[in-house]
Amino acid sequence: MGHNRDIFLLLLLEYPPPLFRQNGSMIEPARVRPWAGESAAMRKAKGFSLIELLIVVAIILVIAALAIPSLLRGRIAANEASAVASIRTLTTGEHAYAQTYPQIGYTCALTELGPPAGGGPFTSAAAGVVDAVVASGAKQGYTLSLSSCAGTPRYSYGSAAVPVVPGTTGVRSFCSDSSGIIWSGSDGTEATCRAAGTVLQ
Repeated sequence: MGHNRDIFLLLLLEYPPPLFRQNGSMIEPARVRPWAGESAAMRKAKGFSLIELLIVVAIILVIAALAIPSLLRGRIAANEASAVASIRTLTTGEHAYAQTYPQIGYTCALTELGPPAGGGPFTSAAAGVVDAVVASGAKQGYTLSLSSCAGTPRYSYGSAAVPVVPGTTGVRSFCSDSSGIIWSGSDGTEATCRAAGTVLQ
């Protein structure tokens, strides 16, 4: 009986069946060859299922829904800080203009505070006391303006910065006058800023 078993093992090692192969002293399952009708392109084309792709898309949408409001708030805060800085720039520019041209006093034209075109000489029409961006009347989501000039020479003026799209480019409005105090309006309008504005600390 033992002799027959040894012969069977020798034959098995010498002529392994299709699903087995010899690997040293061990017998292990051989790799099953792919179905003859399956091409290499079909095997490579196997990827994510539709359910897996939908799960990935859903995760991306959730992350975007959480991140976009934070990005919007950050942009609004940056725009409002820029608007306050622009109001301070206009205040400095107005006082410099009035000192340079005392016969005129303050101005209610942003272009008169801006630089001259083509590098020409400074005049009362282009004093060059603020940069060209501020003098253009639009900066980082806010519209800048001057108004309420009175007297000859002018002894008063008003400046304002209001969001181009309230709630999107900015929430609050900002305004000032010849005193240099800056107020903010909660609804983004110049009228509220002047009538019921909060003094910035």
